Parts: sequence; structure tokens; C-alpha cells
Amino acid sequence: MKTLTLKDNAGSFDVTLYPSDAEYGIMLFAVGSGGSPARHEGLLSFLASAGHTVVAPHFERLTSAHPSASDLKVRARRLSLALDEFAPFGLPVAGVGHSIGASVLLGLAGGHMWLGPDKRVAIIPDSRLARLVLLAPPTGFFMAPQALRSVRTPVLAWSGTKDALTPPDQVNLLRHAMNVDTPLEVRVTEGAGHFSFMSTPPPGSAEPLLDRQSFLDDLARGIQTFLT
Repeated sequence: MKTLTLKDNAGSFDVTLYPSDAEYGIMLFAVGSGGSPARHEGLLSFLASAGHTVVAPHFERLTSAHPSASDLKVRARRLSLALDEFAPFGLPVAGVGHSIGASVLLGLAGGHMWLGPDKRVAIIPDSRLARLVLLAPPTGFFMAPQALRSVRTPVLAWSGTKDALTPPDQVNLLRHAMNVDTPLEVRVTEGAGHFSFMSTPPPGSAEPLLDRQSFLDDLARGIQTFLT
């Protein structure tokens, strides 16, 4: 594992790499509002050991529950820039994202993100994404008609019944909003919360699961199976 620094026109940002033999290609990880992929260390290390080269950009922590268009566009642009730098041409790329990171990946896969009427977020799609794993995704950005009709990437969406921030209804929206011929798998874990998907949850957050590590182990294996 190593962390390198890239630059774009808005400044510099770090990217953590988990090298592997890249048997299964590149895994681009899109972190949630906290901005640090280190909170998902267990999952990222597991996927690297299983044959995915993991590319995980860092971001500034979002201080508002309602990100701005600029916040979303910066994250999307930097995810693509990280692929430009660290994804060898021709290798398959899968996107895995938690919370707001999952929503940004949907935007990169062709989804039309909206912050309200006449407030579309202009994200440039990235055609390199071949599969998506969306962990506790906020899907309210895609409520507009046809917002997800351009997404043709196979999707695994995973949520928990005790998630008060992005409850299971959010992933169930995908069943109705995506094309019927786009492969979609939805999993809902009984008792899991929004931060159950993290190896290191935020300080002070309550964990509803009795055995979070067992859930994380199942999560990692389920993602690996979907990606391969």
C-alpha cells in the first residue's frame, strides 16, 4: 500500500494504491462523505489480496448533509483522474463506492444527478467502468424521469435495514429507475446500519450489528464474487 499525490485545476489530492497482480483488473474506490478510504481498510486490503489493484482517492470531508454541485463534480473528476494515472490501458475497471461515493459512481456510469428542478450536476461519464458496487447509496439524486436510463453497467447495490441515512428504499428505487435489461442485484442485510460497511466507523457512531466483522467478511466475499 502506498499513497501518492495528484494535482488538478482545483488543487492537489492524495490517492492510496493497493498493488496486486491485477488478475481481475482495477478497482476504483469512491469513499463517502468522510473522505478517507482508510476507514474501509479491511475491504480494500481483501480485494487487493484477491487480485484487484485498488485505486482509492482521498477527499475533503463534506461538512454538509447536502453536497453542492461543485463538491460532486470535484469528486467525479478526481476519480477519473486517478484512473488516468494508475489504470493501465485495457484492464477492466470496477467501481466500488460507499454512501455519496456510490452516488458519484452512478453519475460517472451515465446517471443524471440532480440537486433539484433545473439543477442538474454536469458530470462527465467515464466509459471505463465495467461494473459497480454501491454500498448504502443515496439515490435521491436520481429521482428525475429517465435519470438512470443511460446506465448500462451491471450493478450490485447493498444496504442495511437499520440504516437511518440511506434506508433500503433507496436501493429499491434502482429496481424501478434502471433499464430492465441492465443487470441489477440488490442485497439488504438485516440489522446493518450506514456505518456497518466500514472497518473503522466514525467516532461515536452506534453499531446496530452484534457481529460487524462477520458482516464485513460476508460483504468482502460477496463483492469479490460479483466482480469476478
